[in-house]
Amino acid sequence: MRFLPTDEQSDFARTLRALLGAADVPAVVRSWSAGTYGPGRALWSRLADTGLLALAAPQEYEGLGPLPVELALGFVELGRAAVPGPLVETAAAVALLSDLGDDALAKRFVPGLVSGGAVATLVLPGGGPYAVDAVAADHVFAVSPGGELRLAAGPGAELASLDPARRLSLPSPGGELLASGPQVTAAAATALRWARLLTAAQCLGVGEALLARTVEYAKQRTQFGVAIGSFQAVKHRLADTLIGLEFARPLVWAAALGLDPREIAAAKVRAGEAAHRAAMTALQVHGAVGYTDELDLSLWLRKARPLRDAWGTPSTCRAEILPG
Repeated sequence: MRFLPTDEQSDFARTLRALLGAADVPAVVRSWSAGTYGPGRALWSRLADTGLLALAAPQEYEGLGPLPVELALGFVELGRAAVPGPLVETAAAVALLSDLGDDALAKRFVPGLVSGGAVATLVLPGGGPYAVDAVAADHVFAVSPGGELRLAAGPGAELASLDPARRLSLPSPGGELLASGPQVTAAAATALRWARLLTAAQCLGVGEALLARTVEYAKQRTQFGVAIGSFQAVKHRLADTLIGLEFARPLVWAAALGLDPREIAAAKVRAGEAAHRAAMTALQVHGAVGYTDELDLSLWLRKARPLRDAWGTPSTCRAEILPG
């Protein structure tokens, strides 16, 4: 089985990386954290123009897919650049609406989401009670444990978040009832798999960015007249971080190829913990400067833990890998 991207897939990832590299994403993240969403929405639109979000939707709803491998590759790049916004949630909402079997409902929302004209967030049973970035979203979809899909009236009470660029709130109760019944429960399970897969891909990208920045810092920072990267303790810590990320990568690709719930849960555990370990390594190697908000490193540090726990904590995912 091939776990390496094709030339076409690699070209797509490079296109996204070039776009994000030219976009001054740290400034976009800081604006988003301050509640100024214009720069983030502009970047969102440019990402949609590449076809990124269309990869989650079938062609009958103006999509290009569903193509989970290509979408996962794209979300690695989003994590590597620390792009803010409910991108995972929007893609998962597209998956849910496309899987419902309600053609009219899908055509009402999906084309706008995949074109970048609208932003969505999503609350699912098993994904946590909160909505991510509901204040910035045009649509807040909420699925109840009883199998009701509603278009919430908007965000409710805001909750504390470790990542200021990942704002959390409880969805407002009530709202328009869009669908109900077992088909909603089944579609919600599909959406949860997509959300976990894409979060795992984001974790992989976050971890890679943290490691790259830490290696560069270790080459430049000196103690006792030599670069700290020459110290055995630092070398071993960086090597362990790299191994963790490299072990996570094939699990993410395998999960994207098969979309098996247990494989996705395994990828989520491994990638989430690898990203969290990369954050701890980055913080240790950078020392006190790593705690400062002014350093761009903090934008990735603050993502690692929330993404590790989003859409299924490590313990939740382990229970799905080894039930009983």
